[in-house]
Amino acid sequence: MEKLITLYHGSEKIVEQPIFGEGRMNNDFGLGFYCTANEALAKEWAISSLRDGFSNRYTLDTEYLNVLNLNSPEYTILNWIAVLVEHRLFSIKNPVARRGRGYLTDHFGINVNAYDIITGYRADDSYFDYAESFLNNTITVEQLARAMRLGKLGEQIVIKSKFAFSKLTFDGYNIAEKDQYYVLRKARNDEANQLFLNMLEEESDGLFIQDIMRGGIKNDDPRIPRNISE
Repeated sequence: MEKLITLYHGSEKIVEQPIFGEGRMNNDFGLGFYCTANEALAKEWAISSLRDGFSNRYTLDTEYLNVLNLNSPEYTILNWIAVLVEHRLFSIKNPVARRGRGYLTDHFGINVNAYDIITGYRADDSYFDYAESFLNNTITVEQLARAMRLGKLGEQIVIKSKFAFSKLTFDGYNIAEKDQYYVLRKARNDEANQLFLNMLEEESDGLFIQDIMRGGIKNDDPRIPRNISE
């Protein structure tokens, strides 16, 4: 990661001074300030079908920051979903999902609060449904890894620590027009959903969450997809 990076935060308001400790605990990676390096994605995340939004722009000085990149070869797709199940509210539809949640946390969990910033996929809309489908034993880990590339959602960068907040500088904002970016967001989501349905029609003999638990599979197993970033 470069020393100085430009980040964008999509919001319904202008955020000149992000405040450490504010936000929702049940976001993907817990409490933090959620950004992206892609301004177009920030604009998609900023709007609704009824209102425009704002793409807030910042410079982050990453020197001396402890970075967790969940999309690096060091981690697997199961590290990402383990962090997700620890923070997001999943629909647990069967006993396998209940046991799977504990197994993922115990064997693949990461203490995200030990890091200043985190990079990883953003589980919004359909993408959260894919993760939930895996937890409920209806798709394989290989299908989950493929699903997270559908629609080219991209990565989010989350500012976690008070120190990281102090290294963030507000550089201005641009308006995100709902008439343009709601259409783009919906098209991205619709495309991902259709590709996901097409994928489900294919035969899969991969690993379901129940297989992972029965086999006592850990993070070093070569069958678990790594480096999920493209």
